[in-house]
Amino acid sequence: MSPDGRPEGEQAPQRGSAEGGAAGLKVGIHVTNQYPRGTDMVRALSEQLMFLRYARDNGWDSAWAGQHFLSDTLSQLQPVPYLARLAAESGAMHLGIAAQLLSLLNPLLVAEEIASLDVITGGRLIWCVGLGYRKVEDDALGMSGSKVERFERNLDVVTALWRGEKVSCDLPWCRLHEAALATLPVQRPRPPLWIAANADVAVRRAARLGDAWIINPHAKTTDIVAQLPVFHEERRRVGRPPASEIPVIKEVFVGSTREEARRICRPHLELKYGAYVEWGQDKVLVDGDTFSSPFDVLAQDRFIIGSPEDCIAEIRRLQRDLGMTHLIMRMQTPGMPGDEALRSMRLFTDEVLPVVRAGCP
Repeated sequence: MSPDGRPEGEQAPQRGSAEGGAAGLKVGIHVTNQYPRGTDMVRALSEQLMFLRYARDNGWDSAWAGQHFLSDTLSQLQPVPYLARLAAESGAMHLGIAAQLLSLLNPLLVAEEIASLDVITGGRLIWCVGLGYRKVEDDALGMSGSKVERFERNLDVVTALWRGEKVSCDLPWCRLHEAALATLPVQRPRPPLWIAANADVAVRRAARLGDAWIINPHAKTTDIVAQLPVFHEERRRVGRPPASEIPVIKEVFVGSTREEARRICRPHLELKYGAYVEWGQDKVLVDGDTFSSPFDVLAQDRFIIGSPEDCIAEIRRLQRDLGMTHLIMRMQTPGMPGDEALRSMRLFTDEVLPVVRAGCP
């Protein structure tokens, strides 16, 4: 078996490059896969690098890592060192954090590390930030007072440092006096800033402060369709131009048939979303939805799972109803064998990607 999952001697089709040869919809792979606690994480990293190389060699556009602390039942690597490792083998792909928990971190540390990561990637980094929602993380990292205020103050400090300014601040969590960075990001004045959001108030904040709202994989598509005008209207209200990117994260699994796809991914998605219930993720959804529903109810209007034809239809819906420009796919859920995830990636590349990149009819 070759590294991209094809039988030895079988040649991969030629794809457009991530440097602009690929037209239409951009696609990315979310490679911060979470593994059941106790997994050999050295082996897990090797598996994720295999997925990265496959995506790179088949014209995918981006690779992404997320962030959690004290995730208990699920192990994952922290995104800054992880993305630095991925950068070495990512070719022309963009790399992104989705999302860094800015409210919980020291802004000087963030400014230094993300500037360094932009240098390491040669200016291919997309910076995505969010508030976070887990009390255990808030408590462990000393969160007190208004999380929104801390988020906005941290964002001000980070972006001022990246502009090369001398920054002074006297915050309970960070004190600077005429501080300036010696190493600035390659991208000027900063990398693209995408902001994660769930509730309407957070969507408005993303519209005011960010270049894009990165749409989470947890909410139903119908809820996102209803929220998107909130984002666009707020940008108009504050005099910002229309966002050039509408990025969407989705759980995606492509099988030969709808039944096969659901059979393979169901137990792993149930494990993952059971952990989200323990973490309180479903408490931040817009309509009081719950992840405790039976799988068919959980998956409906939320995941992209099925045959190539099923997946094409769902992606075209996102293109049509949201104007989606960048689909970021989580294709291996905790415990799913790597060969199953790779087979899904191959089916996506061969049978779904050429159709959805051609545009929405």
